[in-house]
Amino acid sequence: MDTTQLLKGVLDLAVLAVLKDEDGYGYDILRRLRTAGLDEVGDASVYGTLRRLFQAGLLTTYVVPSEEGPHRKYYGLNAAGRDQFNRAGKTWRTFAATMDGLLDERGVAA
Repeated sequence: MDTTQLLKGVLDLAVLAVLKDEDGYGYDILRRLRTAGLDEVGDASVYGTLRRLFQAGLLTTYVVPSEEGPHRKYYGLNAAGRDQFNRAGKTWRTFAATMDGLLDERGVAA
């Protein structure tokens, strides 16, 4: 199965998840996603997702000067983003439990 198609459906939730406890800038968020195991996530996908989530009113942004190069634009969850994270997380857990049940019934090993 092509995991890039699965990733498209859950990238918003994954980005919200990595921002839940700590704000981050674009490359930092990408690094956290890859460290968590989403190795196939692309740079452009993450940056596009951040822009879309910000435009949807789910993220706040602020700029921090950097001694290592250009200023960094940080993203953080606001109240609407936390609400969306909670709703989407519940939806994902329900969906994943349903899929686990289907696979278990049919003897598909994890």
